[in-house]
Amino acid sequence: MATTTVNEPRMRQLVDWSAAIWAGIVGGIIFLVLNLVLSRAVLGISPWAILRYFASPVLGEGVLPPPIHFRLDAVIVGIIFHMLLSIVFAMVIAFLIHRWGIWVGIILGGLLGLALYVINFYNPLLPQFSILRSWVMLVTHIVFGALAGGIYEALEVEEFVPVEE
Repeated sequence: MATTTVNEPRMRQLVDWSAAIWAGIVGGIIFLVLNLVLSRAVLGISPWAILRYFASPVLGEGVLPPPIHFRLDAVIVGIIFHMLLSIVFAMVIAFLIHRWGIWVGIILGGLLGLALYVINFYNPLLPQFSILRSWVMLVTHIVFGALAGGIYEALEVEEFVPVEE
């Protein structure tokens, strides 16, 4: 059993923000691809519609009406907004899990992905998203969280600093 002496400072672990950003980028890309492929294959929803929904918080609900076709502004804004949110959410996940290791990162990240699903699809401020509620979106959110948590823990360089008392 290890004991601390009076001379040893207490230490706290820092969040590796670089690893969190990379976890958000990789997790966000995989989430996006899974959504575009599964929404088309399983739900019959056009990939352009998915990207329009991702762009709608920025461009407004006017971007959503049919016909669903390619719209460059919606594609660009949808991808950029999605990736920014993926990085922010991965940073939140990293902040919450950074002390525990890869398995807790994957499991807790998946649970946080579930929480993101609830926030995204049951949010009264974003009523347009309720139409996309599906098991595909549920699964992809959980996968995103698990990936973000696992990738963060895999890439994290552990750094400790003394706790100021």
